[in-house]
Amino acid sequence: MERTVSENQDKLVDAADFLPLLGTDHIEIYVGNAKQSAYFYQAAFGFNVVAYAGLETGNKQQTSYVLQQEKLRLVVTSALTPDDPINRHLAKHGDGVKVLALWVDDAAKSWRETTQRGAVSVQEPMTLKDEFGEVVISAIQTYGETIHKFVERKNYSGAFMPGFKARSSTFDVKPIGLQYIDHCVGNVELGKMDDWIKFYEDVMGFGLLLTFDDKDISTEYTALMSKVVSNGNGYVKFPINEPAKGKKKSQIEEYIDFYHSAGVQHIAVATKDIIYTVGELRRRGVEFLEVPGSYYEDLIDRVGEIKEDVAVLKKLNILVDSDEEGYLLQIFTKPVQDRPTMFFEIIQREGAQSFGKGNFKALFEAIEREQENRGTL
Repeated sequence: MERTVSENQDKLVDAADFLPLLGTDHIEIYVGNAKQSAYFYQAAFGFNVVAYAGLETGNKQQTSYVLQQEKLRLVVTSALTPDDPINRHLAKHGDGVKVLALWVDDAAKSWRETTQRGAVSVQEPMTLKDEFGEVVISAIQTYGETIHKFVERKNYSGAFMPGFKARSSTFDVKPIGLQYIDHCVGNVELGKMDDWIKFYEDVMGFGLLLTFDDKDISTEYTALMSKVVSNGNGYVKFPINEPAKGKKKSQIEEYIDFYHSAGVQHIAVATKDIIYTVGELRRRGVEFLEVPGSYYEDLIDRVGEIKEDVAVLKKLNILVDSDEEGYLLQIFTKPVQDRPTMFFEIIQREGAQSFGKGNFKALFEAIEREQENRGTL
């Protein structure tokens, strides 16, 4: 019998956890122009600048802005010199996620446990110090050129970490209700999904939470397969997608064609009031995938009673799905850079712990319409 998400999560909690995670510490995005990207995330997404590193702090190689909203922290980083590895990364991938940083109590132990189990080391444990204390970091490789950084900050009271100085936004930023990272989705090459699921199980102690095959996620033209892994306490969830055979090029293939490797497809961010959040994002010019109005005609019959007004959801194009635990509301932005690669999901959970399986077909069709407009379907 198929387990529910909550049953699978209970099973994970019962298992011994050699890599205890406190949550997502930050996500670092390599960008062509950190100053302009920081402005975009402030003005459109309501993040406040809280820290900065660059020429003014003695960093002659890179510029980084740390942006925060509630427990959600983004770092946008660009290079100051032509030979910096960031520029090679940008030339190949365009703007995209480089670091999925995980908050831990012991960065040295996290590195040791994972490398002993086969992880490729990117950064041995290193202690960074300043007047506010110390931060210990280490890092390992995951899919594509993405890395997991382990961040131990229990002995630090500064704005972000040593090497950064506290800084505030230079204009009045209005947050939009974003709270924390719900999950991050990775796209990998055909035939590689199970390899990376095994990596998360064997190397990081994650457990398999859900599986979707091409019968669950498909249209007349394209399909994909996806599996979701989670750490023991459920604070960190990583769906991994790979393309499945279809009549035309799937969104996963399009992503890999333009990103030129596996990488982070989208960042799902939680909110308590998706109507307010999406209304603000739309008002500020953020574009979303669109589903037809017919999606809402039998919505209540499909998902059961909800507290939100269906007419308002239809106006904002917010999707709804349900599971045994309750329901969720979600919507997906269009790509937030020129290449059709990374985008954001906004999600509000009203009990449901799943990932919107009932919306997959509508979303795929919406993405296919965008692919057709781009000439990449």
